[in-house]
Amino acid sequence: MKVIIGVDPHKATHQAVAVNDRETEIDRISVRATRTQTERLLSWSAPFTERVWAVEGAGGLGYLLAQQLVDAGETVVDVPATLAARTRVLASGRSNKTDPNDAWSVAVTALRSDALRQVAPASHTEVLRLLSKRNTDIGNQRCRLVSRLHSLLAELAAGGIAKEINASDVDRFLAGVTPTTPTEQTRFDLAVELLDDIRRLDTQLKASHRRIRVAVTASATTVTDLFGVGPIIAAGLIGYTGDIARFQNRDRYAAYNGTAPVEFSSGGRTVHRLSQRGNRQLNHALHMAAICQLRQPHSAGRAYFDRKVAEGKTNKEALRALKRQISNAVYRQLVVDARNSD
Repeated sequence: MKVIIGVDPHKATHQAVAVNDRETEIDRISVRATRTQTERLLSWSAPFTERVWAVEGAGGLGYLLAQQLVDAGETVVDVPATLAARTRVLASGRSNKTDPNDAWSVAVTALRSDALRQVAPASHTEVLRLLSKRNTDIGNQRCRLVSRLHSLLAELAAGGIAKEINASDVDRFLAGVTPTTPTEQTRFDLAVELLDDIRRLDTQLKASHRRIRVAVTASATTVTDLFGVGPIIAAGLIGYTGDIARFQNRDRYAAYNGTAPVEFSSGGRTVHRLSQRGNRQLNHALHMAAICQLRQPHSAGRAYFDRKVAEGKTNKEALRALKRQISNAVYRQLVVDARNSD
């Protein structure tokens, strides 16, 4: 008898409920989120020889548990929280939100759907996602500090530094400033500290870029063959895409990354707008690839954009169309990569 085991993961505990093919609960268990969590779940589930694990949010809070189960040779599917919630509220009669009810809904969702993503062992895609996220975090920190430094410099001398900040320019600027009041001295000292922080982040960014280049090269990806896609953008595209096999076609991929247009209609007028849905980190990587192409006047991407504008599209609409073209190209290359790795 096939058994689906739904898991509702939390930081402190995991609730598991076993359900048969009639959607009837067979057994349940709650285990603490510790180093022995997988051993306890496997011991408990041993009587269910034909079992499939359904973990809610296997790419988020349930990531570690899902990967541990996969490493133990178990079959695991990822159940999106929205689908499980819909099952609980609309189809089950179990409207009360409790951990056992949630786990039951996860199991039933998996039982009713044959289109859920099977969790694969962590691979180079996870490495690239982690490196890309770290690189973005460092860059965001630097942007915040640069903004603060700009403000301080403008308060120390009229005009401050009007261009993009680099350490040499700031050193020369501060060398020409002589604080005359305690307030000015404080601003001066803070500017020096911020400059030191920015230098430290610049060093970290260089190291981050080196790690990413090595990891992208090791992945043997063909995504970098696309114009405008270097190692940094490629890391985001590959890392936040994950297993390309979970997308049946390029349209599904576009819906996931937010490049599929969303239709709006009102008063008999229908328009298509940029989607705010989908994976925003992946969408950002596609956006940066589009910007890189637009900055090159003789690139195919620039020619495509100009052609769309000539057809009467707005700049935003043309950019949306270009991002979708890049999404299709990335999907094609990732499929090639997957075939080459088999």
